[in-house]
Amino acid sequence: MNKIRKGDKVAVLSGKDKGKQGAVLKAIPSTGRVLVQGVNMVKRHSRGGAGQAPGIIEKEAPIHHSNVAILDPKDGKPTRVTFKVLENGKKVRVAKRSGEVIDA
Repeated sequence: MNKIRKGDKVAVLSGKDKGKQGAVLKAIPSTGRVLVQGVNMVKRHSRGGAGQAPGIIEKEAPIHHSNVAILDPKDGKPTRVTFKVLENGKKVRVAKRSGEVIDA
């Protein structure tokens, strides 16, 4: 689950939003789910409250991490992720498709 982190650009591989792309807003390792911007939108009825108007609000719901793939930094296509230890001892994520380092 630590292969997908907050801020990563991902593509949805399956489900009603298959083919959509977005940034990870939140990663939830305990349940193995991620919140992706603009994906898996659900409607919730809100009674309102302090500073919030009542009505129907639309927000993202979490999807399982196995249904998304990180986008390759080189060509923007979905890729798998592997890990590599650099000479200075830092562990980084690497795209299997191009060999490009994902972590800056």
